[in-house]
Amino acid sequence: MVYQNFASIVNYEQLANDIFKIRVKCPQIARKAQAGQFVHILCGEKTLRRPISIACVDGDDILLVYAVRGEGTQWLSEQKAGQKLDIIGPLGNGFPVFDKRVLLVGGGIGVPPVLQCAMNMNSDVVLGFRNAEQVILEDEFSAKCGKLIVCTEDCSHGTHGLVTPSMETLLRERQYGAVLSCGPAPMLKAVAELAARYDTPCFVSLEERMGCGVGACLVCAAKVRRKDSEEYLRVCKDGPVFDAREVVWEC
Repeated sequence: MVYQNFASIVNYEQLANDIFKIRVKCPQIARKAQAGQFVHILCGEKTLRRPISIACVDGDDILLVYAVRGEGTQWLSEQKAGQKLDIIGPLGNGFPVFDKRVLLVGGGIGVPPVLQCAMNMNSDVVLGFRNAEQVILEDEFSAKCGKLIVCTEDCSHGTHGLVTPSMETLLRERQYGAVLSCGPAPMLKAVAELAARYDTPCFVSLEERMGCGVGACLVCAAKVRRKDSEEYLRVCKDGPVFDAREVVWEC
């Protein structure tokens, strides 16, 4: 069930140069939210709401982590504790839950959507960022996961390079029930190909620009393979999580 609430801001924190973490009290949404789902937030007088992934649930609170990418998220970053936000959620389909250990792979602002997976499942994690200044949620993942590898492209923190070499090392060493991933499309494509090579199920959360958030406007259509044909599905309603074997990568 989807709810519309006026949720109170509990606190705010700036995690990086353009990345913010906001905690809002929203019991109805918190009780129903699943890892990988998102909420739609009305930002000031903007006509279109802004989709923000649910990073994790803590009691009656939901934790949201987002990057400032335009006027709407800029407005959101300027709000204060105690103010109320008009929120619709939880929206979309989340990640499946596995009993066996899973491998989580997140890249950039695609890291927050897999945090709740770490809370719910036995997991190892590989996180990728451009540089040390962009690293977020490292402590939160470290507290919940068995093994954590943080990669930076410029070697300023953790392991040097992209997430895929570290991911392959773990796939060689350990058995996983699945790979669960969120990040930019080129990364997701590489993650999906690597998981397939090791015969490991893979589910990806696609990052697409959204309009309505409920499947009416078709702005966020993604091409998928179903049986012997290809079709477009709505990331906001049919996703954002898809079986990676069905995604037709166009990047």
